[in-house]
Amino acid sequence: MNSKVSSEGSKFDALKWVAVVLVVAAGVVGNSIYAEESLFYRVVVLVVLALVAGFVALQTAKGQAFFNLFKEAKAEIRKVVWPTRQETGQTTAIVVVVVLIVGLALWGLDSLLSWLVSGVIG
Repeated sequence: MNSKVSSEGSKFDALKWVAVVLVVAAGVVGNSIYAEESLFYRVVVLVVLALVAGFVALQTAKGQAFFNLFKEAKAEIRKVVWPTRQETGQTTAIVVVVVLIVGLALWGLDSLLSWLVSGVIG
């Protein structure tokens, strides 16, 4: 992974994070104060506040690092070779058969040990 963002960030990062916390707090407090208002209006305001908080957070060094990580993860997801429907079905069948075999083996061992203990105890 390439880290193109400097690790120290700008001197205003702390101030930006305070602004993010204040915007989120305003959303929480405002939502509780205006609880009688229509849910639609409250949701619209909360979405707008979330977008503002996200935009401010992305202006920080940690926000840029998160965004870069998100972009790199998206690129990696595109490289994944997903199994075909047939491969998925075969793998599922193998797992089910193995689970049944192990379950039967454990049941048999448990029954044998239970029978032995019952014989010893009387």
